[in-house]
Amino acid sequence: MALTNKQRKRLYGALHVALILITAAVMMVPILWISMAAFKTHVDVYQLKVVFTPTLENFETVFQSPYDLHHKLFNSTIVAFVTVLIAIPLATMAAYSFSRFRLFGERIMFVMILATQFVPAVVIVLPFFIMFRQLGILDTRIGLIIVNLSIVMPFAVWMIKGFIDGIPIDTEESALVDGSTRFQVIRNIVLPMAAPGIVTAAIFCFIIAWNDFLFALILTTNKAVTLPVGLALFKAEEGDLWNLLAAAGIIIMVPMFVLALLIQKHFVQGMTMGAVR
Repeated sequence: MALTNKQRKRLYGALHVALILITAAVMMVPILWISMAAFKTHVDVYQLKVVFTPTLENFETVFQSPYDLHHKLFNSTIVAFVTVLIAIPLATMAAYSFSRFRLFGERIMFVMILATQFVPAVVIVLPFFIMFRQLGILDTRIGLIIVNLSIVMPFAVWMIKGFIDGIPIDTEESALVDGSTRFQVIRNIVLPMAAPGIVTAAIFCFIIAWNDFLFALILTTNKAVTLPVGLALFKAEEGDLWNLLAAAGIIIMVPMFVLALLIQKHFVQGMTMGAVR
C-alpha cells in the first residue's frame, strides 16, 4: 500500500530522530563509560556494573607519586595558553596583511602556509628533535611551544583571513579618510568585527596544543611531559590501570568542556559566519 505524503513525512521524521539518537549514543557511550570508570575501584572497572559504590581515590592517586599528574597538568596548561597567546596576535596580523595588501608572491606564500597542514607530523618530528637537541631545548616547555606554534599558526592564519575578507573594506577606507591611522582602524573596526573568528581560531589552537601527543612524546622525557603523554604511565604488572586512566582522562576533558561552555556563543557565531562566507 502506497504511503501518503503525511505518512512519508512522519516516517522520515522518525528516521531522522532515530539517526540522531544513534549518533548521540555512539558519541556519548565512551564518555559515559570513562565517567563511570573514573569513580570505580580497580576491581569494579573490569565488571559491567552500572550500580556501584563510587570512590574519589582514583583522583587522589593520579596526583601522587609516581604519576604526579599535577606536573603534567601544569605543563599542558602553560604550553597551550602560551601557544594561543603568541599564535593569535601573529596570525591576526598575518591574516590582515594577506587580506588587505597586495604582496609580492602573496599567492605562493599563502599556498605554502596551507601546504604545511598536509605534511604528516611524523615526518617533521625528527628534524625538530635534532634541532632542539643542538639548541639545548629538548624536554622543555619552550620547545613544545615552538612546535605547537608551527602547527597552529597556518591554520589560524587561514581561518582568520576568511573572516577579515568578509569585512567590508569601505568601512576601513572611510575611517582612513576621516584621519584614523591603520592601527586605529585595525583596533576599532577590524578586531571587533572579526572577533568571533579570532575566538574560534583561538579555541581550535588551544585544543590542538592541549591534545598534542606525538610531538610531546618524542620531544619530552621528564621535565616537560604533558597530560596526553602522562596517560601512558598508568601501567602496572597486572596490566593497564583503567580506573586511573579514566580519572586522568576526565581531568584532560574537563577544561575542554568548561572552555566550550564559557565561549560557546562566540564559537557558534564564528563557525556560522565562517560557513556563510
